[in-house]
Amino acid sequence: MKVTGFTFIRNAITYDYPVVEAIRSILPICDDFVVAVGNSDDATLQLITEIDPSKIRIIETVWDDTLREGGRVLALETDKAFNAISADTDWAFYIQGDEVVHEKYLGPIKNAMLKWKDHPEVDGLLFDYLHFYGSYDYVGSSGKWYPHEIRIIRKNKSIYSYRDAQGFRKAGDQKLRVKPANASIYHYGWVKDPGAMQRKQENFHKLWHPDNWVDKHVAKASEFDYSGIDALELFQGTHPEVMHDRIENKNWKFDYDLTFSNLGVKDRFKLLLRKYTGIELGYRNYIKI
Repeated sequence: MKVTGFTFIRNAITYDYPVVEAIRSILPICDDFVVAVGNSDDATLQLITEIDPSKIRIIETVWDDTLREGGRVLALETDKAFNAISADTDWAFYIQGDEVVHEKYLGPIKNAMLKWKDHPEVDGLLFDYLHFYGSYDYVGSSGKWYPHEIRIIRKNKSIYSYRDAQGFRKAGDQKLRVKPANASIYHYGWVKDPGAMQRKQENFHKLWHPDNWVDKHVAKASEFDYSGIDALELFQGTHPEVMHDRIENKNWKFDYDLTFSNLGVKDRFKLLLRKYTGIELGYRNYIKI
């Protein structure tokens, strides 16, 4: 069984992406790894080059900054990396620059890939998600956070990155048929130094909206205001080993009153339904089989 990891990245240093940790977290179960490094204004290319030259193959890309609808450029960059994977790959393991896998899941993930490798009806493997917010101590608990997404797919030419690269579909706009990976993705996209988070917000909204929308809806500030969140809960587990240095070097403070909740009636109903019945309402970009 051959497994190839793949991702895309641009300006990782400027926007404080844990992309090195992301790649290293799954590298042990990947035979090789493709990284599409976009035209950056910092030393992102050197950063990726220094991870593991024996396994990692870099393709340098140029982002189309004129695309400002639905984050489409992110999907195009994902497809560039996916299309560069060799045809003899069985499973392609996608990881975004702010996602990390705990080492405790590497065994179960590999077992799931082996189990479903010779079952062509399975297009991919589905992961659970933990979305950290503000600091490494809190995770989002409202219905606004997507609870699952596909991160392992077959090396199949009909599969492509969907919308803003959150997930995948295949030719004919078909949802992928998936089995569980029996693992979680730790999403750290909302855990950054407030200055870096503010820079990210001001820049990345331009991937979805024109400048006049960004000027109107994204507050200009030196630091991001983390207080406008609806509900969080305390994280009770451990973080991946590859994240330990980053967590120890955290230089900002974020505290949250766990008794506070700004959830609406609809969100409360969704959470109760999921808690007591396992039924999940809302957007679902896959078919469980």
